[in-house]
Amino acid sequence: MSSAKKNLSEYDDCPSGEGFNIHIVVSDWNTEVTSKLLSGAKETLIAVGVTESDIEIIRVPGAFELPVAAKSLLKSVSSDSVICLGCVIKGDTSHDEYINNAVATGITQLSIMSGKPIIYGVLTVNDQQQAEDRAGGKHGNKGVEAAITAVKMVHMQKQLGKPKSTIGFS
Repeated sequence: MSSAKKNLSEYDDCPSGEGFNIHIVVSDWNTEVTSKLLSGAKETLIAVGVTESDIEIIRVPGAFELPVAAKSLLKSVSSDSVICLGCVIKGDTSHDEYINNAVATGITQLSIMSGKPIIYGVLTVNDQQQAEDRAGGKHGNKGVEAAITAVKMVHMQKQLGKPKSTIGFS
């Protein structure tokens, strides 16, 4: 559903995040937008029961670096989920398409390979106004949506428990 029809900050029942260890990787590029995404994500995690001490924030230069930072976190610390926050605004060239595709593919592959929810909280917008509308403006805050998604996915994994057998994945 497009954000024009939904407020990104609206969510129905969300399970408790108590005891969850969540990492947030945030891009410094377009920091006026990504700082709002970060605030929304962090405030939401705390509101649903994740303690501030169980939230770690890592900063990277741009959106392109989000997947490798998430992978580094998964290798070095215990994390239930990693939220990746960024903002890519279309420019005069098609570089945004390459960045967006690379980041989405990297996050998806990392999530599948690690078995951990790696959350895509990257705005891919045409202009600054669209970014502001989705970072606390009229369409809500994508950071809130990413935080709720992380908690729901971790909760789902904990409910399912460890699989009894595998289907070719380890």
